[in-house]
Amino acid sequence: MSNKNTTGNIVDWELFKRVLVLAKPYKTAFIGALVLAITLAFVSPLRPYLIQLTVDNYIFKSNEAGLMNMVYLLIGVLFVDAFLRYNFTYLTNWLGQSVIKNLRVRVFQHILKFRLRYFDNTAIGTATTRAINDVEAINNIFSQGMLTIVADLLTISTVLCIMFYTDWKLSLVSLVPFPFLIYSTYIFKEKVKGAFQIVRTQVAKMNAFLQEHITGMSIVQVFSAEQKEMDKFKRINDDQKKAHVQSIWYYSIFFPVVEIIIASSLGLMVWFGANLVIDSQTSLGVLIAFILYLNMLYRPMRMLADKFNTLQMGLVASDRVFSVLDKSEIIPDEGTLQAEFKGHINFDQVWFAYNEVDFVIKDVSFDLQAGQTLAIVGATGAGKSSIINILNRFYEIQKGSIKIDEVDVKDYKLDSLRSQIGLVLQDVFLFSGSIYDNITLRNPKITKAQVEEAAKIVGAHEFIEKLPGKYDYKVMERGATLSLGQRQLISFIRTVVFDPKILILDEATSSIDTETELLVQYAVEKLVANRTSIVIAHRLSTIQHANKIMVLDKGKIVEIGSHEELLQIAGGHYRKLHDTQFMARV
Repeated sequence: MSNKNTTGNIVDWELFKRVLVLAKPYKTAFIGALVLAITLAFVSPLRPYLIQLTVDNYIFKSNEAGLMNMVYLLIGVLFVDAFLRYNFTYLTNWLGQSVIKNLRVRVFQHILKFRLRYFDNTAIGTATTRAINDVEAINNIFSQGMLTIVADLLTISTVLCIMFYTDWKLSLVSLVPFPFLIYSTYIFKEKVKGAFQIVRTQVAKMNAFLQEHITGMSIVQVFSAEQKEMDKFKRINDDQKKAHVQSIWYYSIFFPVVEIIIASSLGLMVWFGANLVIDSQTSLGVLIAFILYLNMLYRPMRMLADKFNTLQMGLVASDRVFSVLDKSEIIPDEGTLQAEFKGHINFDQVWFAYNEVDFVIKDVSFDLQAGQTLAIVGATGAGKSSIINILNRFYEIQKGSIKIDEVDVKDYKLDSLRSQIGLVLQDVFLFSGSIYDNITLRNPKITKAQVEEAAKIVGAHEFIEKLPGKYDYKVMERGATLSLGQRQLISFIRTVVFDPKILILDEATSSIDTETELLVQYAVEKLVANRTSIVIAHRLSTIQHANKIMVLDKGKIVEIGSHEELLQIAGGHYRKLHDTQFMARV
């Protein structure tokens, strides 16, 4: 969808109808708010009419008893109007919040299913803006836009009908400045609409910049780039300020103009009406009522432009949210098989490119029997991690096939496939919460005893017991309060607890110091034993006992065999890499 309304209409009706569908689960509340809007349109103009009757029939005729009855009636109408207005405001806001609550869940569930390619190409701050700021703006369609516009338009129509029915001459004179108000409102609406679109764009830029730089603050500080990044932030902040000031400037012009138009209308009405009263062509009660009618007429007119902009900005935001929901970046989960893996992996002439053009995996074929260990080595960018990504179906291959136990991975149900593949990465991500929650990922089937047993296997139980709160120790965002080695140990515990049938270690020990590596080496050996494993490592000492070692270069397999077999290839890639590391130690 486009963010622009190409039809030239005030509202993109197709988009508007799609937003209305969001309120379908709350049909009763929507209809209730609509009924209240209609009721208010008829109740609110009763007050000027009752005041007219009070002045003409009771005050001038000195009818004290009747006057008191009218006062009581006016008070009653005021209470009814206040009660209805309270329920209308509450119901419209409740409706808006209920709609966006469901929409937030829907958007997040959709994002959870996205291919990793979407996150490769979309700034996290932008995705956050779509899921939070833009969804919140849709609330305004219901709470401040659509239904309140309906209520205001009904009120304006009712007031105009009453005015012309009461005195058409006085009405015509009073409304002489009305076309100027309509024109001013239209100009204001168009100007503010453009300003608000710029504001929302700047908000998205600000969110993206802050998220990116707060996440990468260590890099900023390491390279002493604080001032440079601060200058960038100031420019973005200044652009956002200018956008907001521009929108405020239009408001500062519009409202004084409206006040002048209202004053002109009131002046004309009093001048012409006073003459009519003097000539006995109308009553003083009508003149007083018309003052109130004009206020009830111009007040919603003054706010209509703002509400139309609220509606339009909500539609612009909904367009952006729907563009996320409409993205076909979801990995197809059409498989039905949920069988338990034995662990036999087969790659057959697999080709893969992240951008559909530049292949990073080229005609890769290998067969790994259940229980065997495959080590993958190669230079940075050779395609090692890509092998893992396509095995887990984080990305889809373009050619060839990948099978587990002679079944294409696409035939497995996606959660069944991934739940049986344990992945330990070099860069361990920990969520805010306790160590226990980070290990179990809040899976209620995993017991505390299982977690402690796994920690003892990995060799992490001792260090966890020393932490304040032990397994309930609160981990800060991304595990900032723990060392690299400690975070890696926690990821090993997580893998042991979930007991995957296939284990993948993606340079899992490269960030660990020698002492910590010795702690986890025994655990790695136990994990690998009797389990199909794929190990990516730079340290050849950790993979010498692998059943097969595959050497990748620019996405192609250049060598494959055991440690001893590859060392026999004179001038081979593996031999050169081995000799380089061996000489470095010497």
